[in-house]
Amino acid sequence: MSTDRLLTFHNDLKEWNIELSAKQDEQFLLFYELLVEWNSFMNLTAITDFDEVMKKHFLDSLAFVRFLQEKENESVDFSSYKFSLIDVGTGAGFPGIPLAILFPNAQFVLMDSLNKRINFLNEVVAKLQLKNVTCVHSRAEDLARKPEYREQFDYAVSRAVANLSTLTEYCIPFVKVNGSFISYKSEKLHEELLLAKNALHLLSVKESKQISFTLPSSDIYRTLLILNKVAPTAKKYPRKAGLPGKEPL
Repeated sequence: MSTDRLLTFHNDLKEWNIELSAKQDEQFLLFYELLVEWNSFMNLTAITDFDEVMKKHFLDSLAFVRFLQEKENESVDFSSYKFSLIDVGTGAGFPGIPLAILFPNAQFVLMDSLNKRINFLNEVVAKLQLKNVTCVHSRAEDLARKPEYREQFDYAVSRAVANLSTLTEYCIPFVKVNGSFISYKSEKLHEELLLAKNALHLLSVKESKQISFTLPSSDIYRTLLILNKVAPTAKKYPRKAGLPGKEPL
């Protein structure tokens, strides 16, 4: 597939001061091809049009850059920047795979509860030769109790659709003290934050900021909610599998 098709994607990325290498171009193109191929026999995404995938999945996944640029006062060298990140409920690999392509020296764990999706992601990781990605089949409630994953990450991210109380209980146990959970949201969050107030208190989390924007050359509204972890997570969290979703804190 010709990299000429990436012109719009490149122009959008320039608005966020991102420039891709030829290798990264090829990785994004191959990821798209694999996504469409596997989507023909399993449900990965309802979006398959090339330009829509580039904007609504790939560009949207890279919005994490907006958070890092604010944190580092714009000076982010994507090729050498190091951090550890877990993508909770990664689905078809969003935002984890696009971020792993952009940040080759960061370390990523992509977790999903559906093994078929993990099989797909392992194929993506192999074909794209991503040495910085590990894919794990598990529920968040189970994985977060394992010492090798609990409080081991600088960042947790999720684009999963769930209420904020539930998502925070899934994600915060993975985050180191003084690390952050970045929740990708498509709407304003005032009411959701009010409902999650008790959960944030119990999980030793403080809202740091909200970064709201529209995706470049579009009217697609997005908010990154940054939640900072200020103390270790109590051992009883996350609660047993199923409870965070059924009975939010």
